[in-house]
Amino acid sequence: MRQVQLGSHTVRSHGYTVARTHMHDWLILILLLVMVIVLNAIHPFYRFVGKDMMVDLKYPFKNNTVPIWAVPLYSVLLPITIFLIIYFRRRDVYDLHHAILGLLFSVLVTVVITDAIKNAVGRPRPDFFWRCFPDGKDLYDQWGNVICHGEKDIIKDGHKSFPSGHTAWSFSGLGFLSLYLSGKIRAFDNRGHVAKLCIVFLPLLVATLVGISRVDDYRHHWQDVFAGGLLGLIVATFFYLHFFPPPYDAEGWGPYAYFRTLEESRAQTQAANAVNVQDVEAQVENQQDERNRNTFIGLSLAHDSSSRQEENV
Repeated sequence: MRQVQLGSHTVRSHGYTVARTHMHDWLILILLLVMVIVLNAIHPFYRFVGKDMMVDLKYPFKNNTVPIWAVPLYSVLLPITIFLIIYFRRRDVYDLHHAILGLLFSVLVTVVITDAIKNAVGRPRPDFFWRCFPDGKDLYDQWGNVICHGEKDIIKDGHKSFPSGHTAWSFSGLGFLSLYLSGKIRAFDNRGHVAKLCIVFLPLLVATLVGISRVDDYRHHWQDVFAGGLLGLIVATFFYLHFFPPPYDAEGWGPYAYFRTLEESRAQTQAANAVNVQDVEAQVENQQDERNRNTFIGLSLAHDSSSRQEENV
């Protein structure tokens, strides 16, 4: 394991440099946010829904157990809060910056993929019947397709069942947090501390319960939840490994950028030491040459003095 030098890379000393280095990444995040807004405004594919299909789409239209506004709180703000707590303890701006950047990429890329698939597939939710026919009176055209007379926004959302956005978002944010914590506490250090694994599994348990609530609320089929959870976890793993070593690695507790900076600092120190050694050697050589010169002058003067004495004699 490489030498640990904590407290030497803070937000004040290196924050601007790190953010400027990743300026293009932050611009891409803004682009992803715009894509999320656009995809949410696009109408999904209204697939054919016949009367015989209503058997699996006639579940009650309930309120969300986990409201949409709560999802960014526990999947984005909660992990960032934990990142900040660890930063104030370790004082490593590379770790803080890359953790936040990786988390935001994980969540936004997951949301973009999820919304794009939702719009393309257009699968009806389990409560689609009551969205389409709030009064319970169903109506179909000559081809057997539904003629909805409910609220347009509710019907539009009713065609966005696959995959589950709540579940995908939860697993992308909390899955990233789980990987981050497993690296920080060195859960896979081969010492057999099961308590560390409990900490690692806790965020995943919360994400799983959110997914189960989507089935219980009749907002999603189980396939939607499974696909959303798998998608979010895969994206979170990809972006975590982009910024951090695997949690089981000996250096899994820090980002790649920190160790790269450490190597560069060590190389600069070694180069400076080499230059100092050369300067010292040059000074020693100059001093030696000066001593030799003084010795030669002294011998010459002594020789001249003895020669004069012999001539006087």
